[in-house]
Amino acid sequence: MAKIHRALLSVTDKTGLADLARALAAHGVELISTGGTAKALRDAGLTVRDVAEVTGFPEMLDGRVKTMHPRITGGILARRDHPDHLAALAAHGIPAIDMVVVNLYPFEKVAARPDASLADLIENIDIGGPTMIRSAAKNYQDVAVVVSPADYPALIDELQRLGGELSPETHWKLACAAFEATAAYDRAISARLARIDHPGPLPAVLDVRAPMLMNLRYGENPHQSAALYGAAGEGIAGARQLHGKELSYNNLVDLDAAWQLVCEFDQPASAIIKHTNPCGCAEQSTLAESYRQAFAVDPVSAFGGVLAFNRAVDQETAQEIAKTFIEAIAAPDYSAEALEILAAKKNLRLMKVQPATPGLVVKSITGGYLAQTPDLHRLDRAQCQVKTQRPPSEAEWIALEFAWKVCKHVKSNAIVYARPGQVAGVGAGQMSRVDSVKIGAAKAVLPLGGTVVASDAFFPFPDGVEEAARHGVTAVIQPGGSVRDAEVIAAADRLGLAMVFTGVRHFRH
Repeated sequence: MAKIHRALLSVTDKTGLADLARALAAHGVELISTGGTAKALRDAGLTVRDVAEVTGFPEMLDGRVKTMHPRITGGILARRDHPDHLAALAAHGIPAIDMVVVNLYPFEKVAARPDASLADLIENIDIGGPTMIRSAAKNYQDVAVVVSPADYPALIDELQRLGGELSPETHWKLACAAFEATAAYDRAISARLARIDHPGPLPAVLDVRAPMLMNLRYGENPHQSAALYGAAGEGIAGARQLHGKELSYNNLVDLDAAWQLVCEFDQPASAIIKHTNPCGCAEQSTLAESYRQAFAVDPVSAFGGVLAFNRAVDQETAQEIAKTFIEAIAAPDYSAEALEILAAKKNLRLMKVQPATPGLVVKSITGGYLAQTPDLHRLDRAQCQVKTQRPPSEAEWIALEFAWKVCKHVKSNAIVYARPGQVAGVGAGQMSRVDSVKIGAAKAVLPLGGTVVASDAFFPFPDGVEEAARHGVTAVIQPGGSVRDAEVIAAADRLGLAMVFTGVRHFRH
């Protein structure tokens, strides 16, 4: 390990800067800085040497040129174990720089502004910062490079413990973080500039990149390796686990399916998922009642299921959950009483989830990726078309709207039987739509008389509607669009059903 004698500090985000600089100064480190950073350090009572004094040149070109000079980059890049490098420093009077503390112009913040002009974007592309960061990271054995204020507390502690030095392991870790920072910065610039010539919701280049959050025991099956990648703090990927054994790949897939479903509802709602399909879902005035009604849809399939709630889990709901075996739960929070009840189940995984901003939906296929915008469509009753002689009653409308929300989250071909606020039966993933109608009815535990049915895509023949009517359905909601729509509508009229067309399909593959 080598002692730090000289540090260059040039930051946009000055969070924690004074504390780090004081820790360095306490160990006799000379501080070199630029512009606003130098002023901030002096205002904090620290002695600072200006970069212009080191280079012999003033900042110029409206600040575009500050640190790009051999007397700076040479001091960073010189190998301490190469005598000819050290001789070159001595011959040209270049001071060796042992630490670089830099963070970059806020390009992404500016790029996110809807009124940002091309000139704004260009002026917020940092040049000197990435040059210093990459130079220091390349010479990581001799130079510590720090790009995030989040690292300052640990560095201050290590400097104190090691008498002004940092370990080789810390140098390596900081260098890796530095290269990641400059790579992310360049990707952000490239992606934003590409949107100028390629506007629209889909990028010209798909950049699939996310940090590893955790290794998983295995994938869908024990012979497959798996890990979770994503953004900490967002959605299921960034959820905080409060209790239970480690998560599996399948747990996470099911938790995401359950969480996406309950986020459809405004009133207290519960979803029970098995193999990504809902086997129970309800929306009621209280969370506990929504869970009771969701569980009643298919108690057998609910055993070992994954749950999600759109409200904090309370004591009464937790008491209901505790009556059966559940694999995992996703909820925005848990009351202290609920947490105590559920934590008594040693293996039950409890996830605290915060909403995530919807992004592109990406799937891999052999040789490439598919990307699409998320399915954020919300049903608007006013835009639906009643196609039958009889319009739905108000109660039927409420049931149809509920069924449509659930149907969106069922694997195609999807059929959902429902009454207001409660699923009654689900037919999922069949190769023919009429079979989904039959399976949804066959799986139903609750009576189907007086229910409505939702179909994620059009009925290609009247047989699906006829089969649903045979089980007591009174109203149907579907996208429409079949060449046989007229035959399907005629069948509904003949059977006394109300039928609504949405004009929107919700396939889920």
